[in-house]
Amino acid sequence: MSESYHTLSKRGESSFSVQGSEFIGYASPKSQVSAAEAFIETVQEQHTDATHNVPAYRVRTGDNTLGSHMLREYSNDDGEPSGSAGKPMLNVLQGKELENVVVVVTRYFGGTELGVGGLVRAYSRAVKEAVADAGVIETVPHERFTVTVEYSDSGTVRGVLESTGVEFDAHYETDVSFDVRVPIENAESLRDRLQSATSGRARINGDESTRP
Repeated sequence: MSESYHTLSKRGESSFSVQGSEFIGYASPKSQVSAAEAFIETVQEQHTDATHNVPAYRVRTGDNTLGSHMLREYSNDDGEPSGSAGKPMLNVLQGKELENVVVVVTRYFGGTELGVGGLVRAYSRAVKEAVADAGVIETVPHERFTVTVEYSDSGTVRGVLESTGVEFDAHYETDVSFDVRVPIENAESLRDRLQSATSGRARINGDESTRP
């Protein structure tokens, strides 16, 4: 069995003011470090006029099928006093045992210094409320792969995928490609079913293990 873990069900946000300073929290599920960093950049671009855009994330990396995945944790204070922003945000994610999650808290300074303690409370609160808005779910590691077939086999492949209840997107071009997301523990048997159903004509590639 693949080990289950907790992550976010969707993107969440929070917003409040403390002594004139506005804090806006963003939280999102991301299964790759590159996706988490892209999310951070998006928020920074959205709030280029902000005083601070403080990031933190916990994302699994590596080959989950072999059990060699590692948890990468990152935070940055983005100009706030050392340890007053990024680390407390990361502590919230650690305390809730969340994985594959990225958060960014944007601050617009309101003219009153909050002190280290006040900043810790504000940044922690922004993350907690954004996470609550997103919702926490329990899931298992998933794997993604692409199945490419000719049109004559596309109905068969779609039928197999629909019968197993996995997530997939279909792309109809010269051939038909199905981007599949399936729990790792079920991935090999699904590939075998697809090959059997198409008498080996299905081309399956691009395997990539993710959490989720």
